[in-house]
Amino acid sequence: MITIKEIAREAKVSEGTVDRVLHNRGGVSKKTEVRIKEIFKKHNFKVNPVASALAMKNNFKVSTLMPNYDTDNLFWKSPYLGVLKASQEVANYGIEVNNFTFDQFDASSYLSQFKILMESNPTAVILVPVFIKETKEITDELEKKNIPYLFFNIDLNGFNNISFIGQDSYLGGYVAGKLMHLSLHDETSFLVVQTRLNVTNYHHISKRIEGFNDYFIKNDFQVETQTLKIDNLKDIKKAKQKLNSYLKEHGNIKGIFVPSSRISLIANSIEKTYSDKIQLVGFDNTPQNIKCLEANKISFLISQKPFDQGYESIHLMTDYLVKKKEPVSKIYSPIDILTKENARYNDRKKTEFEIENREIID
Repeated sequence: MITIKEIAREAKVSEGTVDRVLHNRGGVSKKTEVRIKEIFKKHNFKVNPVASALAMKNNFKVSTLMPNYDTDNLFWKSPYLGVLKASQEVANYGIEVNNFTFDQFDASSYLSQFKILMESNPTAVILVPVFIKETKEITDELEKKNIPYLFFNIDLNGFNNISFIGQDSYLGGYVAGKLMHLSLHDETSFLVVQTRLNVTNYHHISKRIEGFNDYFIKNDFQVETQTLKIDNLKDIKKAKQKLNSYLKEHGNIKGIFVPSSRISLIANSIEKTYSDKIQLVGFDNTPQNIKCLEANKISFLISQKPFDQGYESIHLMTDYLVKKKEPVSKIYSPIDILTKENARYNDRKKTEFEIENREIID
């Protein structure tokens, strides 16, 4: 009997696309659907009765709540693709995954999308807890309804999430400090560029900054760390003017640390007069950041494997629901250091999945 893998090869699509057609889950073009069904008929292919029975026995709805992405900020596309890949793999266990997104700069969007999410009657919830106060409201409601939840990408203490999957933000910042120190002399000045209006509301950002500063404090290095807040990166002209005016006024700055995925916007805003003598360290392997890294506008990037975070969160929750397997409380992602030489190979699984699933990815 022909396998799904062989059908996918014959139809020149991914296995996930074949699975979607097989279980009538939509998201596939009509032309591709017809082609796949013709192959089913040609080979007299039938659904595995054991897998179908298992899926019918279980009926779990897992809902995810994460920030949306756009062409200017593609970071959140990676965990979304990881969730999408895993959701294809767990469908035969009776797991239905529904995805909801919100504006990461708008707390009201976070709450309103959660309300919409709850209308889908989820069995379990996977969320990125961007806003601390609002996350407390969300988790209070989940706990009242006995709905298990886990956090990914951002770790918050004092909650009853069954697990956390993501990077240790403090250690990520600490490593960034070490990279900055190794790139420059001991006694110099660094600039931390904050791209959030109130950094204390963003736990992972504040922990990265704390780790960065602690590297120099704990190693007794005599450095000066300054802070510049640029909270409206949509107004590039104004942000560029503010950044370069600051660099002109503070000519002793030799390094810039950006504790977020927006470092490419900062790197592209620095005038050449200053960029030639300043080292930049930041986070995340977005296409824009990789381009700047390869152009020597950024010295180092720290990757946190966001595709894997999304992927593993679905499998972890599936094991919890189907196999009653209790997860460990924290599952830390690697702290990968990217240079221009190795950056292209950091997220191979995500790249392969994206290429294979063009039919169902926006």
